Amino acid sequence: MRCGRRRPGLECASVRRSRIEGRAPARGPRHRGPFRQEPPSMRAVVSQPREANVLLALLVGLAACVATGTPFGLLAPFAALLLYAGGTATRIVNGALAVAAGVLALAAGLAPPDIAHRALDWAAFCAVAFAVGRTIAIQAGRSPLGRPAIATRIIEAMPAHAWSADPGGRFTYVSPNTLDYLGAPVADLAPLPGSDEFGWRRVVHPEDYGRVIEAWRHSLATGDPYDTEHRLRRHDGIYRWFRNAGLAERDREGRIVGWHGTTIDIDDQKRAEAALVEREREMSRLVDLVPSHLWRLAPDGEPIFFNRRMANFLGFDVGTMSNPGLDRLDRLAAAVHPDDQAAFRRTLGWSLHAGEPFALRYRLRRADGAYHWMSSRAEPLTDEGGRIVQWYGLCLDIDDQVRAQDEARRRERELAQLVDMVPGLLWRLDPDGRPVFFSKRMVEYFGDDVEAFDLPGKAGVGASATAHVHPDDLPRVIETLDRCLTTGEGFALNHRLRRADGVYRWMSVRAEPLRDESGAITQWYGLCHDIDDQLRIEETLRERERALWQLVETLPAMIVCADPAGEPVYRSERLRTYLGFGVETLDGAGETRLNRTLDAAIHPDDRAAVKEHYARCLATGEPYLRKHRLRRFDGEYRWVETRAAPMRGESGDIVQWNLICLDIDGEVRAREELRLAHDRLTRASHAASLAELSASIAHEVNQPLAAVVANSHACHRWLSAAPPNLERAKTTAERIIRDANAAADVVGRIRALFRQSAETRDLVAPADVITEARELMAEEATRRRIRLLVEIATDVPPACVDRVQIQQVLVNLIRNGMDAVEAPKSERAIRIEARRMDDAIRIAVSDCGGGILSPEKIFEPFFTTKDQGMGMGLAICRSIVEAHGGRLWAEANAPRGATFVFTLPVSAAVAP
Repeated sequence: MRCGRRRPGLECASVRRSRIEGRAPARGPRHRGPFRQEPPSMRAVVSQPREANVLLALLVGLAACVATGTPFGLLAPFAALLLYAGGTATRIVNGALAVAAGVLALAAGLAPPDIAHRALDWAAFCAVAFAVGRTIAIQAGRSPLGRPAIATRIIEAMPAHAWSADPGGRFTYVSPNTLDYLGAPVADLAPLPGSDEFGWRRVVHPEDYGRVIEAWRHSLATGDPYDTEHRLRRHDGIYRWFRNAGLAERDREGRIVGWHGTTIDIDDQKRAEAALVEREREMSRLVDLVPSHLWRLAPDGEPIFFNRRMANFLGFDVGTMSNPGLDRLDRLAAAVHPDDQAAFRRTLGWSLHAGEPFALRYRLRRADGAYHWMSSRAEPLTDEGGRIVQWYGLCLDIDDQVRAQDEARRRERELAQLVDMVPGLLWRLDPDGRPVFFSKRMVEYFGDDVEAFDLPGKAGVGASATAHVHPDDLPRVIETLDRCLTTGEGFALNHRLRRADGVYRWMSVRAEPLRDESGAITQWYGLCHDIDDQLRIEETLRERERALWQLVETLPAMIVCADPAGEPVYRSERLRTYLGFGVETLDGAGETRLNRTLDAAIHPDDRAAVKEHYARCLATGEPYLRKHRLRRFDGEYRWVETRAAPMRGESGDIVQWNLICLDIDGEVRAREELRLAHDRLTRASHAASLAELSASIAHEVNQPLAAVVANSHACHRWLSAAPPNLERAKTTAERIIRDANAAADVVGRIRALFRQSAETRDLVAPADVITEARELMAEEATRRRIRLLVEIATDVPPACVDRVQIQQVLVNLIRNGMDAVEAPKSERAIRIEARRMDDAIRIAVSDCGGGILSPEKIFEPFFTTKDQGMGMGLAICRSIVEAHGGRLWAEANAPRGATFVFTLPVSAAVAP
């Protein structure tokens, strides 16, 4: 605010100074720039008695002392007193201040740190006060009007911002350092009607503005002292914390005539306080987070602090420990295990009495009632005189450690028992090889303990070896022991040791050194394991293995062993000689050993079926049985019968396949010759039977047919007569019918010849009959390279049938199916199925041949589709099935083939 434009009640400092000094105000150039103040600051024109001024200065100084925590706030009232005091008083006060400054400085050098700091503050205050007093005295001697000017200069030179305001709260004076701090002219502090009542909005921090304004309004309204802490914006835009304190100036009637105060920079103090609070907070967190229980006791042992971890453990804090009739220490002792309370009270009481550190392990009850072992320690904190101020203690939860120690002791006992119970002889040697420990079993075995192995001229392990090792093994044992003790390598040897009864038994002796961190041997630990029985058993097993090996190699069969996947791992010498190669000869990349062997040894016509059968058995685990041709080393293929069965472990898993291969080539050839002879005999028998049958048919049918012919001629004559003799023709026709019936009866009797009466019928399982028929046709099926596939349901019940007749039916149907699949492009397989259908058993024989054109006509006698067939087989089969109460029919398959189906009643009765 410029001198030419000023608010009422405010004057520029230059005008006020001119009036005080009795001269006209100066009209010099004004300061320019955005943060320059107007010609020096403003001062309030206040005319009050001296006493009021001194009292006001004293109050302001006390407020400054409280705000800064230092005595420098008293400079204002001190300066006021000196201004109004006489010259003699001023000189006396200055002399006292000089002496006090020297004494306090000397005391600060000798006192403890906390007292020295305060002494230095007062020494500095006395020195500054002395300088102020001396300046006032000099100025007072120069001019009678100098005291007010000096007072003003002192106030403006104080390390604080001074101000005055009218009763309405508007500033009447602001010290120049305030304007320098704000970097704004006085005009910027003028109130703005409607938005800024006191002109503070531009300089007070927005977050503090509302609170500061309310506090100022309250002081203006009530007259209470004004005291706030808030942030003021510096000329560079930075906000710093200040403490603003002010008191009301009253007239003799008590009316407020103005306000005077100081604004002290407490930003550094605020930061220090914040840092201190943060450090206290961090220390508190550290105390709460440290993995221990921290506590503090008064000198008499009364608990005054538990950290959070200990309070959570106990379930109560210091503030909740007071109970009627029970002090805090007793409450804490009550949480100690009853068995440990006496020791706890005695040890803690002695420490409190003697001032010695407290250390004890005891059990402390947790909030849930469980007791935990604690290792508790406490140290006293003493003052300079040696008196105990507090006790600081720590409880470390060692429950897991104690339990681990108990467990370790228990395990040590168990280990000692184990050492004595282990079925072996345990011993220990020192680094030089002297025995230091024998287990109980070893002592019982030798009949002596460690101390007994000292012989004249020989001691330690050498004496023990000489006394107990078999003479034949002694040189080898001594040599090995010496080498191991010298080199530090492990000891391993089998030799004989003499038992207490004089019997030598084989032992497997092992020893290993125990080394420290530097690698030096500290102990030797050894074990003697009795292997005498094992060696005898192994020798027996080797003898048996040799015998079994000789048996396997001399058997008149070829033997193979394979792993669970079917890969050969062993072939007998006979098989290797037969094939001309061993197990590993055909090994190669990209294909298994099994496939290479099958490709090299199995006949090409049998290879696919053999591989399929092998794969099925390996997948299902069922035994393998098959006849096929095997290539001999000279290139000749010979018929063999191969059988394989799995060997299973205890869990039921296959661990190995054992296979035997028998050369049946001679048998197969003899059986083939027998079959061919049987076929020739069968054809001859069929021819003879056919000749005999033809003669019988001709003989039996000749007469009825001749009569039919004769009567036919007669009937023709009677009908050709003129007139026709119908009566005679009718009689002749009746004779023709009679003779035709006679011929039919003859044919019926001939057909009956092919029917075998069911004289013996038994309750038979159809699965057994089908299996027998399959086995009868298996050889012929193999020769024709036709597979017989059988599928029998599990719910097929037994039937009362003639086993032989049903077998004949099945064999006839299977043979017909084989004849139907002779075409090379058809699938060479006959499928036989059996299942239950209501109250009957349904058996079907299917093929994939050319099919049938007349499903019903083929069952007529003498009808055949074969070049050399008689046409009687299916007729006889139908007769047999119908005789059992069943039915036989044929069905065409899609896209080719035929199925012959017959049924047998489940409840068929035995024929009489």
